[in-house]
Amino acid sequence: MEHKDLMEKIVSLAKRRGFIYQGSEIYGGLAGTYDYGPLGTLLKRNIQESWVNYFVKSQDNMYLIDTPILMHPRVWDASGHTKEFIDPLVDDLKTNKRYRADHLLEENGVNAEKMTIDQMDAKIKELKLKSPEGNELSDVRKFNLMLATKMGAVEEAALTTYLRPEEAQSMFVNFKNILDSFSPKIPFGIAQIGKAFRNEITPRDFIYRLREFEIMEFEYFIRPEVEWEPLFDGFLDQQKKWLATIGVPTEKLHEMEHPETARAHYSKKTVDLEFEYPFGTKELTGLAHRGNYDLGKHQEFSGVSMEVFDQDTNSKFIPHVLEPTVSVDRSVLAVLCSCYHEDEVGGELRTVMKLPPSIAPYKACVSPLLKNRSELQEKAREVFSILKKELGWVMYDDNGNVGKRYRRQDEIGTPWCIVVDFDTVGMGDNINPDFKDMVTIRDRDTGSQERVAISDLVSYIQSRM
Repeated sequence: MEHKDLMEKIVSLAKRRGFIYQGSEIYGGLAGTYDYGPLGTLLKRNIQESWVNYFVKSQDNMYLIDTPILMHPRVWDASGHTKEFIDPLVDDLKTNKRYRADHLLEENGVNAEKMTIDQMDAKIKELKLKSPEGNELSDVRKFNLMLATKMGAVEEAALTTYLRPEEAQSMFVNFKNILDSFSPKIPFGIAQIGKAFRNEITPRDFIYRLREFEIMEFEYFIRPEVEWEPLFDGFLDQQKKWLATIGVPTEKLHEMEHPETARAHYSKKTVDLEFEYPFGTKELTGLAHRGNYDLGKHQEFSGVSMEVFDQDTNSKFIPHVLEPTVSVDRSVLAVLCSCYHEDEVGGELRTVMKLPPSIAPYKACVSPLLKNRSELQEKAREVFSILKKELGWVMYDDNGNVGKRYRRQDEIGTPWCIVVDFDTVGMGDNINPDFKDMVTIRDRDTGSQERVAISDLVSYIQSRM
């Protein structure tokens, strides 16, 4: 399947089946915004819960917090975002549309990763590049990516602040609070799942590049003198293993270490895991050694000490930080791309989303063999209630014939379909008495079916999750 075709099919399925909708669609949409529908919301939450279980809940020294998207504007002065959080921008001089200069260069075969603003400008002029509409371009200039807003009842006296461009600073400014409340020993981590905002010039590639997005990350505080490379490599390996548990194949992940010229000036090492998306191999996760830059800057700007006292050496130090980061939205997209399959069943094309059961929106679907038989409906509802109570999200479907129900559930990734038939209720001609109070359960991936006692259904499914 061509990559372009795959992307088009995923976008179409996402809307049709209620995973992801265009934001504000009835008004023509708003670029760079998407709404998660009922199935997309469940998938996203399951991925988030998986991340918390893997990286936070299973650890003894991790603290999960939840913070607002609005922070004191001095936070962004301290972090450097006010002056340095920029993208290179060019304008189409005829249409006034804005474009990323580095993206235009990359689309024309130029690696702009290490180029300065002036170098990009010179290269665009040297190559005589035009806008995508074929028009002349402006000079390249800096464009701050932060979205500004005002806080206060009166416009003239309102405080200008920003929707946070990253959630990391929320954890840094809470470092002292965690120290004071819990007295943790170094090393320890502060974790968070939260939203961030960037005024992207050219949002694109479905939910890959958005203006409002969600991040899962933690800041892991270590001693300055510690041998950090094994910890760093361990976190990178854990990122790969966790992605595998949500259905992202390791062979489609590629390590990309940032060269020194492309790293933030405070970073000792930065490695991204890039995934083979249909539109190219792009960043999915990040891992950075941020040194003590952030805590040091907040100590400088706030006047509040970020030092930790070491009783063994009777000295104080500002911890260094390792930061593993995962994009929620890019993880959702990577999962959809990895789990989308097409095969042939009974001479017909079948679309199936082979989601791992642990993150599938619905764990099972219960159906009566026939919709118009009350005894089947009653028993099917009984089975549905049992499973919903024990497993959580379970679907009930009696629309159309069984084959069509299977196809619908395959397309949304439901691992098991359960059918209540006449053998289950012990009624009708030619019934098998051995199958009473048993249902047929069908496996999504193999299409195989077997009879399982209703009393064993919950354990049957849980053992395969």
